[in-house]
Amino acid sequence: MSQTTETIFSKIIRREIPADIVYEDDLALAFKDVHPQAPVHILVIPKKVIPKLDAATDDDTALLGHLLQTVKKVAAQAGLEKGYRVVINTGDDGGQTVHHIHLHILGGRQMSWPPG
Repeated sequence: MSQTTETIFSKIIRREIPADIVYEDDLALAFKDVHPQAPVHILVIPKKVIPKLDAATDDDTALLGHLLQTVKKVAAQAGLEKGYRVVINTGDDGGQTVHHIHLHILGGRQMSWPPG
């Protein structure tokens, strides 16, 4: 998959389709998932298109760290002081449905293990 593949997330970044955006900076965007799997379900995406975690390069190391710091900020903003889960689905067998790396923040209830 090419780095320029158009996804729904590209359209959200460009504001071509609506999203309930809860955080934005120069590198990342966070918005509520339209099909929540928990009381709080927020997606954090980079503005740079990286199709999946396996496609990230050494040049993306700082951006990946920034995404995790963004998760921390967004989770605090969402009031998830009791805890939350962060998920990155990678590839078809990993359950990835949008080919633009994204981190799921899931919280607002007790998470069970194993997840599935």
